[in-house]
Amino acid sequence: MAAHYGQHHAGYLEKTRSLVQQTPLESASVEDIVQCSAEQADSTLFNASAQAWNHAFYWRSMRPGGGGEAHGPIAHLIEDGFGSHRDFCQEFVTVAGNQFGSGWAWLVLDGGRLRMTATSNAETQLNTMQVPLLAIDVWEHAYYLDYQHRRLDYIAAILANLVDWAFANHNLSLAPGARAQAPPKRVSAARRD
Repeated sequence: MAAHYGQHHAGYLEKTRSLVQQTPLESASVEDIVQCSAEQADSTLFNASAQAWNHAFYWRSMRPGGGGEAHGPIAHLIEDGFGSHRDFCQEFVTVAGNQFGSGWAWLVLDGGRLRMTATSNAETQLNTMQVPLLAIDVWEHAYYLDYQHRRLDYIAAILANLVDWAFANHNLSLAPGARAQAPPKRVSAARRD
């Protein structure tokens, strides 16, 4: 994790900063830079900024002592969409594990239902109509130092020990129409970060 955060993620941030320096995007948010670079078909800036955004989202998708059974509104959507938490985890491991080459696995809200999807390279959920709730980095640099070729073990370990359900519930609460999709039961506000 230290090499991943301190070298890979930091490298994408630094490259993005250098590419927007002394341009109209210099003071823009990373989200705006990603969207603008996609619209302008600036692949160099898009790759750097999208990777910076994807990584930031990935880090927020985890917390020490996280993982385990989902709770709050997202737990109900998981049950509705996948049948059980166990079935959800199995499908997430499958989707993430089947991502060929480098990329990302996402839990998204798509039309009021949960869905798992994968993106290649720097592709991001930021430029879609889907609402990203959680992400797992499945680039080799994310797991190889600790897990070597065992990508599926890495994915399962994140789900079991690190995923931040409070972050997923927070993202769900920000989604347009999400309140209508989620049951009225409230999430404890004890941990948000």
